[in-house]
Amino acid sequence: MGYDIKFRERVIEYLREGHTEKETAATFKVSTFTIWKWKSKLNETGTLAPKKRKETWRKIDPEKLRKYVDENPDAYQREIAEYFGVRLYAVQKALKRLKITRKKNTLYKENDESF
Repeated sequence: MGYDIKFRERVIEYLREGHTEKETAATFKVSTFTIWKWKSKLNETGTLAPKKRKETWRKIDPEKLRKYVDENPDAYQREIAEYFGVRLYAVQKALKRLKITRKKNTLYKENDESF
């Protein structure tokens, strides 16, 4: 987990007060390389905020999966996996990320006495 922006600002401010990078690193218990990266980032982008993580879909495109599920509501997960050419676990993870539940509906006859 990364450092808070307020903490990063305090470190840079302490450095600007005239302290060396080694003193600053010892005071705040961070590496001199980290301080160097933060200074460089501040000069290049003007902010100390960490980069946003980009969510990647490695095997199954989410839009294609949604479309397939909409068109084939009764498809089993193994059929979806076969269609996309992936393993069952990849389908399960993708459906979970998209918050799609896959409960089957069983139709029963009201007057069926075979139960």
